[in-house]
Amino acid sequence: MVAVEANLNESHRAVPDVIPALRHTVADFARAAGFHGERLDAIRLAVSEAVTNVVLHAYSDDPGEVHVTARVVDDELWVLVSDDGRGPNATPIRPGLGWGLAFITDAADEFALVERAAGGTEARMVFRLPVNAG
Repeated sequence: MVAVEANLNESHRAVPDVIPALRHTVADFARAAGFHGERLDAIRLAVSEAVTNVVLHAYSDDPGEVHVTARVVDDELWVLVSDDGRGPNATPIRPGLGWGLAFITDAADEFALVERAAGGTEARMVFRLPVNAG
């Protein structure tokens, strides 16, 4: 097991400026857990895309909150990006190319996009730790 702070929990206003801030925060956490190189780049990409989706699509008018949780569980890094917004099946507010979820799927070892019981959406991403981590 890699020595790393138990978990990361942050909530911020879902505005564009939060995207790079959360990407860097999660990347620093992942680096401490043993990720580097292309695997760390994959985490950065997936977090950027997930947070961007919240900023662009979760809320109709006023931006709400984006919540990010990261935790090392056994030999995996779990990253959850969630919101309290309109849910994953809502009609898109802003049209896009639709590549964000495909990028996340490709970057993560496991990915699920689910509707939260309390409302909103949660992107669940799992990244397996490198064999030589630590």
